Amino acid sequence: MQQRLPSLLDPPIAFAHRGAKAHAPENTLEAFTLALRLGATGLESDVWLTSDGVPVLDHDGVVRARLRSRPISSFSRDQLPGHIPALTDLIDTCGSDYDLSLDVKDPAAAPPTVAVVREAAPAMLGRLWLCFRDWRMAAALRPLDADVRLVDSTRLGRIREGPERRAATLADVGVDAINLHHSDWTGGLTTLFHRFGRYALGWDAQYERVLQALLRMGIDGVYSDWVDRMTDAFRAEIA
Repeated sequence: MQQRLPSLLDPPIAFAHRGAKAHAPENTLEAFTLALRLGATGLESDVWLTSDGVPVLDHDGVVRARLRSRPISSFSRDQLPGHIPALTDLIDTCGSDYDLSLDVKDPAAAPPTVAVVREAAPAMLGRLWLCFRDWRMAAALRPLDADVRLVDSTRLGRIREGPERRAATLADVGVDAINLHHSDWTGGLTTLFHRFGRYALGWDAQYERVLQALLRMGIDGVYSDWVDRMTDAFRAEIA
């Protein structure tokens, strides 16, 4: 059996993708609550901003009604369907004793998101991971808060300058982590990013064999729809 490489985080974070998506309706308070009950140590969602400036949790960022779809940004909070929770609803329901990873597809949502966490659960700021598809957007928000974790979410094939140069750049600009598809990671790659003090996160880890392989590579956090499989893999790999 492959020896487990060291992680920067011990233990690594077990993120429930969109809550316990495989077990309950995604991005609902039911899914988030169930994920924590099943053993997840982190929750994941996407954050959007309503027309009245409220951060809410939803994947697509649109509301479908009959044959039309409208962006969440065109609705006030009280106009949204009941299944879409506000970030404050999540904290009120689930507390703050977990890591929270939010995919920020609208950069305007980042400052209000940090403000909500700072007001409702300030101790959670260091466990808030804001993920961006462009590391430059993440870097631009570094002055927002010193404790919030900023994440470059990408694929290895999109890193044209190569992973070592990217790792050095992220360290220089204060982006804390890189999040790659599970198939991109190797033990050598996690070691490289760790050498620059950057956290290594792996998404779309749906099977125990994949999850166990990532943990042996020294990954710092994994994202899975299947919380039960994820917790089984952690029990098998993390002493």
